[in-house]
Amino acid sequence: MDRLSIARPDDWHLHLRDGAEMAGVLADSARQFARAVVMPNLKPPVRTTQQALHYRERILAELPADLSFEPLMTLYLTDDTSAEEIARAKLSGRVHGVKLYPAGATTHSDAGVTRISRCFAALEKMEQLGLPLLIHGETTDPAVDVFDREKAFIEEILGPIVDRFAGLKIVLEHITTRDAVQYVEVTGPNVGATITAHHLLLNRNALFLGGLRPHHFCLPVLKREEHREALVEAATSGNPKFFLGTDSAPHSRATKETACGCAGIYTAHAAIELYAAAFEEAGALDRLEGFASHHGADFYGLPRNQDSITLQREKWAVPATLRYGKEELVPLRAGETIAWKLA
Repeated sequence: MDRLSIARPDDWHLHLRDGAEMAGVLADSARQFARAVVMPNLKPPVRTTQQALHYRERILAELPADLSFEPLMTLYLTDDTSAEEIARAKLSGRVHGVKLYPAGATTHSDAGVTRISRCFAALEKMEQLGLPLLIHGETTDPAVDVFDREKAFIEEILGPIVDRFAGLKIVLEHITTRDAVQYVEVTGPNVGATITAHHLLLNRNALFLGGLRPHHFCLPVLKREEHREALVEAATSGNPKFFLGTDSAPHSRATKETACGCAGIYTAHAAIELYAAAFEEAGALDRLEGFASHHGADFYGLPRNQDSITLQREKWAVPATLRYGKEELVPLRAGETIAWKLA
């Protein structure tokens, strides 16, 4: 197969940042995805519906005139998020989810949830209104090994949430373990999961190939090969509970290559091509359209896209760096070649 046409995909987990930095990365996503769920972990975070709507306006103002793209906004869940704010978010028609960051779990998560019980009123309203909860599923207990934090979160926090709010629609974001795959598979249809391209392509050895590789550092961290294989099996299975979410997270080169570098991998420059590479390696290119273009829309209750994109087999070199505001960033597979290219 040298050409592959699929319904235009969506990205159900994307970081766009803001200002000049956003302007530098927005077009990468917009040229391939029709819609994207935009993360709210700015500084300061997007906590209210009004802030989300203003952020949406800034995104659309930076969108190149020749590209069509719909940002699907989210709120940043805190201990103080009220049921009234949840109602306003749903009524807006522009906010499509509320993001749970355990406080301190990842980039710009310091204002996140400290105790899930403080959010019960908000979660109850979300369940009532059908507004999804999007979860960064890692415990922040320092006693838990960094490679076990997703598993611990599922056992200690996610399980009780699902039991208490049985009708709440939940997306477990950027899953990284066999444990997460199995949990999503056996729970009800209201629980889904996104999977990133980098977690399909890399295991934790990639952090140390030829030395410490800061541009392969993300949260949740890359895991063992057995977990990567489980993610590939889930993504290519055709199970509609698993769908595309890049978690593309731009950081300047200076903030990655430092004594305490930021977590995040930038993949938006070649997102669908990277997924195609992973699916082809698994012998499942025929399953890419469902994963990338159908499952997420169905889960969120949104119409499937009617237009299409085409990938062609053509090797191209990924630039060593890309512009990022006044800085530069290093994308995934910088200086390497990719076998598929968006036509």
